[in-house]
Amino acid sequence: MKGVTLMGRSKLARAVAERSGLSREESADLTCAVVEALAGQLSKGEARRLAMEFPDFVGAAWPLSAKHRSGAHPVPVEEFVRQVSGRTGLTVEETRTGTGAVLDVLRERLGEDGYRHLIGQLPAAYLELAESAS
Repeated sequence: MKGVTLMGRSKLARAVAERSGLSREESADLTCAVVEALAGQLSKGEARRLAMEFPDFVGAAWPLSAKHRSGAHPVPVEEFVRQVSGRTGLTVEETRTGTGAVLDVLRERLGEDGYRHLIGQLPAAYLELAESAS
C-alpha cells in the first residue's frame, strides 16, 4: 500500500497488547487469528491487500483458497468472536476486547481509505468493536 510502512508481527502484537491489556503472547496469537479470520471473510482482492500490508501473517495456511469468490462472505461478529476465542483459548470477553484492538491498529496502519474498504465488507458490529477500543 502506497505510503504505508509494513508492520511486522511483533510490532503489531505489541500495539494490540497496549490497547487490550492482554500479554504480548496472547496478543500475538489473537492478532494472527483475527487477521486470518478476517481475510477469510473478505473478497479475494481485499484479502490480498491485507496480506500485502501484513506479510508476516501470510503462511501456508493463509485462507486465499478456492473458497474465496469475488465478493465478501462475512459472518456475524458474535460468531466471529466465538470462533477466534475457541482458536486462541481466550475468554469471549478477552477476545472481543482484543479483536477491537486489532481492528483499531488495522485502521491506523491501513489509513482511512484502506480501512474503509476492509470494514465496508463486514457487518456494522465490527466497526463498533473497533470504536470501543479507541
